[in-house]
Amino acid sequence: MATTKLSPVSPVRPDDKRRAPSAAAVLKVPDSTAAEAYEQYLRLPELSRLWKDTCCPGWADEGLVKPALQALEITFRFVSLALSDPRGYASRRELARRLESLAAREVELVAALCEGGERCAPPLAALSASGGVLPRERSASEVWQLPGSAAAVVCHASESSLLPRLAAWDKSETLAARIKYAIESQMQGCAFSLGLGEPNLAGKPVLEYDRVVRPHELHALKPKVAPEPKTGYRNRENEALFTIHQILESWLCAASQLLARLNSRIEARDWEAAASDCWILERVWKLLADIEDLHLLMDPDDFLRLKSQLAIRAAPGTDASCFWSRALLHVANGTRDIKKQVPSIIGVEVDPNGGPRVQEAAMRLYHGRRRGEGEDAGKIELLQAFQAVEAAVRRFFFAYRQLVAAVMGTAEASGNRALFVPTEGTDPLSQMFLEPPYFPSLDAAKTFLADYWVQHMVANSASSGQS
Repeated sequence: MATTKLSPVSPVRPDDKRRAPSAAAVLKVPDSTAAEAYEQYLRLPELSRLWKDTCCPGWADEGLVKPALQALEITFRFVSLALSDPRGYASRRELARRLESLAAREVELVAALCEGGERCAPPLAALSASGGVLPRERSASEVWQLPGSAAAVVCHASESSLLPRLAAWDKSETLAARIKYAIESQMQGCAFSLGLGEPNLAGKPVLEYDRVVRPHELHALKPKVAPEPKTGYRNRENEALFTIHQILESWLCAASQLLARLNSRIEARDWEAAASDCWILERVWKLLADIEDLHLLMDPDDFLRLKSQLAIRAAPGTDASCFWSRALLHVANGTRDIKKQVPSIIGVEVDPNGGPRVQEAAMRLYHGRRRGEGEDAGKIELLQAFQAVEAAVRRFFFAYRQLVAAVMGTAEASGNRALFVPTEGTDPLSQMFLEPPYFPSLDAAKTFLADYWVQHMVANSASSGQS
């Protein structure tokens, strides 16, 4: 019996039919006054200057790696705040665990951004630059010898970062040691190490961390909220909220630069490198969700008291506080816009009459016998990464809605209105995870490809039964 053919007109069960997807609206800041207040509270204008100041003009990826490193440094500050919290009801132990996990994931992403580094020429300090002499003013330096060599080596560690100080504090020395080992492990594939006191057993050059990250200036950006006028009460959750969002905004800056690099690699038709960037982008969105989850460990009474003091409230039914972040909206819009790259990757133009041209080309790419070879090398991985990023974005906004309900109550999350009204009638936050697929042609191609294999197996079973 003849086998079925792969065709975009393969029959589909009635319950599989979809309504025609509507174009996704561009996300915009709903309340510019609230967005401005949010930026002033976090001191974002000053923080953004630290992101953008260039310390090494020859380092092409400085704008991408620097904010990621600064987010890591702010995480070290959060560890210090968490472990020095005097409140008996504070969730110090669990918060310390989560911050250690967060720092490890940040190090993993920093290493991924720096691996491969043909474009990466950061300012480095060679281990033997001082001829084995330990300078008086560099108390954070160490002298040791490489195996099989008689030459003394000086390994410079950061003097301004908080991680070496956490390693010297009895409350955090174990946590800091584990972070250092994570740095040593994750940076194995990079041409340099971070210089935060990690072992650096390979004897690689060390990043001039203090010059790049500028920890003194970074840690000087602290919250300016005054104590309550009548009681003089200083809310400990103020520093936690401030620090969480500075970490978030730093990673959003890095994500924005990563999107620019991803698009440039797609234009250069470097599919494998673009796929690598796309997988990193997916992990960044997952990291953003982990950062937001730190709100769950804030004390309810102290946080809601601070919320009232700061007048944190989204307009009912119209927006959520996450939409005050211009950077988040920019990265979300940029992530959704990568769908425009699909036709050029597959090698076809969109049919102006709405025909399934892109879908058919995607099916041929997925089903081709020589897929992944020649000009198609890396294309399938890139398209898979696109849809993985879409899933991560939807997961972030869905989780954010649940987070708001858990931290502030369901009334703040606009109740469950999204479950009972059409998508076009929901608030923008709900629309982010209820809107149609970003990549309808890829979605349809997989649907028909699955149907093809079902028919193929049925035909083979019938043929073997007759024989």
